[in-house]
Amino acid sequence: MPPMPIPQTDRDQLARRGLKLTQLRLLAALAETGQVGSAAAQVAITQPAASRLLADLERIVGTPLYTRHARGVLLTTAGEALARQAERMLRQLDVTNAEIAQMDRGVRGRVSIGSVTGPALDLVLPVLRQTRLLHPEIELAILVETSDVLAEKLIAGELDFYLGRHVGNVDGRALSLDPVAPEPLTLIARRDHPLTRMTDPQLTDCLDYDWVLQPPGGLMRRTFELYLLEQGYPLPQRVVDTSSMMMTLAIVGETDSIAPFARSAANFFGAEQRLGSSITSLPIRLDVLVSTYSVVTRRHDPLPPASARVHAILQDRITQSRAESNA
Repeated sequence: MPPMPIPQTDRDQLARRGLKLTQLRLLAALAETGQVGSAAAQVAITQPAASRLLADLERIVGTPLYTRHARGVLLTTAGEALARQAERMLRQLDVTNAEIAQMDRGVRGRVSIGSVTGPALDLVLPVLRQTRLLHPEIELAILVETSDVLAEKLIAGELDFYLGRHVGNVDGRALSLDPVAPEPLTLIARRDHPLTRMTDPQLTDCLDYDWVLQPPGGLMRRTFELYLLEQGYPLPQRVVDTSSMMMTLAIVGETDSIAPFARSAANFFGAEQRLGSSITSLPIRLDVLVSTYSVVTRRHDPLPPASARVHAILQDRITQSRAESNA
């Protein structure tokens, strides 16, 4: 729901009462540190000056913004609300500063992209190649992680956008999601695994082997285990837990273990010409789809020019990928 319009007579009330940018910087630092002295140091002022600025800020706002306790200070509800807006405004000033600098230099800058494993190989890798061709002056940083980590880093301003899901660990009202597609799974094993020599292996044949799964609670593991239970299969009994994609590939490549894996990632790492691959997808029908992933951005923060260029290349790649899937 969009915010209610502010009447003309109510606009700029805090600014007209004397609100200073330094006060907003100080309040944002106080929210981060919980200590007036530490917040003052971040803003490069003395603690007495910080106390005076905070007292003036409370007078301007007309309500207490924090309370003192033995270990420092706690923001009130009003203080937390103002601190959130201060952090957002300061972040936007940083973005604007970067935009102005990019205008002077042409489209340059650093773009930070996050992704879960499958889309990282299916979409982000082609986007990286295209960006290097069209905009070699743009610096790219790519983080492959789970959606909960990516969401936290997006909210913290450490990512421009990510490919993944909203898993509930951050306030969804701060996010904008553009759905892309569900993520099909397959089962991977080493190329000379006993099951690769069977004429028609079935899922039941896999259950006697060791398995490599995400730690309990991981989205892929929950999705796969729910599929097994709904199909009437027992859950694997001999399991190694790891959140590392590379450790999963290493264990599967060196043992008789089996692992559920994003199909796009399995196709990439299973190609014989890539990375000296020793893994393959088992020819077992597996109708398992991990929930739809999206392109996730901060709802109220426009992308700076360099990030917007890369985001547009990503959207073009998504459109192309859908066309190829429907062909």
